[in-house]
Amino acid sequence: MMLLWVLVIFTQFEGGSAADGIQPLFLEQHVLEGADVSLSCNYSAVDVRGFQWYRQYPGSSPENLLVVFSEPVIRGRLKAEVDVKNKHVDLKISSAAVSDSVLYY
Repeated sequence: MMLLWVLVIFTQFEGGSAADGIQPLFLEQHVLEGADVSLSCNYSAVDVRGFQWYRQYPGSSPENLLVVFSEPVIRGRLKAEVDVKNKHVDLKISSAAVSDSVLYY
């Protein structure tokens, strides 16, 4: 079993700080290698332009993974989706690997 650390902060809210309006469903996730995992958050902002997902390995700078607007974005094993109606955003990682056990925000 591996551990995925999740700290989620998003950007590009109209008229406010993104960090004020985001709440991750879980601060960390435990998954088996090879399993799929969703890193999920709810948001409270009214006017959302887009969300950015980052990944950061220990001792390294943050790496921009995806920017997602209204349509899902897929890059390799990563898929980002926004549910505007329910004010929910996900980053899905398929076939999780040990190297995925890092900080996401």
